[in-house]
Amino acid sequence: MSTHDAYFSRLQAALQAEGELLPRLIVDLDRLDHNIDQAVAFAAQAGKALRLVEKSLPSFQLLDYIARRAGTRRLMSFHQPFLNLDARHWPDADILLGKPLPAALAERFYQLHQGGFDPQRQLQWLIDSPERLQQYLALAQRRGIRLNVNLELDVGLHRGGIPEGEAGERMLREILRTIEQYPQHLAFTGFMGYEPHVAMVPRLFGSPARLLAQAMVTYQARVEQVQREAPDLWAQALAADGQPPLTVNTAGSPTYRLHDQEQLSNELALGSGLLKPAHFDLSSLADHLPALFIATPVLKRAPSLSLPGLGRLPRLLSRLSGRGREAMFVYGGNWLADPVSPGGLAPSALYGSSSNQQLLLASTHTAPQLDELVFLRPRQSEAVLLQFGDLLAVRGGQVVERWPVFNG
Repeated sequence: MSTHDAYFSRLQAALQAEGELLPRLIVDLDRLDHNIDQAVAFAAQAGKALRLVEKSLPSFQLLDYIARRAGTRRLMSFHQPFLNLDARHWPDADILLGKPLPAALAERFYQLHQGGFDPQRQLQWLIDSPERLQQYLALAQRRGIRLNVNLELDVGLHRGGIPEGEAGERMLREILRTIEQYPQHLAFTGFMGYEPHVAMVPRLFGSPARLLAQAMVTYQARVEQVQREAPDLWAQALAADGQPPLTVNTAGSPTYRLHDQEQLSNELALGSGLLKPAHFDLSSLADHLPALFIATPVLKRAPSLSLPGLGRLPRLLSRLSGRGREAMFVYGGNWLADPVSPGGLAPSALYGSSSNQQLLLASTHTAPQLDELVFLRPRQSEAVLLQFGDLLAVRGGQVVERWPVFNG
């Protein structure tokens, strides 16, 4: 028998009892609850709202579950087909786009939109430049509607948006003038400044505290510019009369816990950190628990690694690279994930990867038997959650629900 610890042994027994011998993605609800409660407590202490990042949690039931426990109806959407799904499923949601979409996709949203969700009161489009604003203005004029405009700021990530310094001041001034000129078609609703670099870049470039302070100085300058140069737009956003409330959005999973002191932003975005895939093993998320795992069965075993090819060199390399290990092939593979149980599992760089039957090497003492499960931990959630069909929600080591993922 393979050597899983008590946690993964319980999961294996539950999945085998369910007959789940396909690659499956598991969400641990006990751990998810812990992570949600950590985020809610922090946001309450910091005086900020939470906005759920839908691309990292692409399942209606998963999002519903988190939204209920967190007490939020704020979503951040990144993909037009998902945006239409969001609007249909959550007619009471407050939705902010997390990236600027081509105006043609914004128009497609309106062409396909149906239901009680009111975009003029509940939806904010993200604008990163005067040129994109002109495209959205043309869309609004063609359709005879008003669009809510949230402005993307470059606060140090350098991935687009209104830049720092004088260039950003000039760009924001041009954008504000356009919004003021067309109040029947455009409404200012706030800013979004994403700053994952604060927690991700090497310390050589600065401490998280210093980098966050620099980011918020840039953010503060843009807020003050609107208050100074377009006070009526700021007041209208504050009043939220017929439009979404003023949204001063920042952070993400890597950095949300660093915003305990700054008083400028009024909401924090959070997605993957609630599931904590391996990419989010950061000091800022030390209190969060991994809640997402892949389980897949062993299909084949071999007493040692044997590389394809003729001659002595492949056999010699096989013996050297696989010394003390058994070779196994699992169902599926080549995911953005790393083996975690049993311990000592590793892919072979010499053999290569396969999306059909991935080779893993295992210690002879812990190698799983045929049809036993190996567990992997995804490195991220957004690129992995859509690959396995229904999510298996588990509590206390037992499968309690099956949650379909988005299809769009």
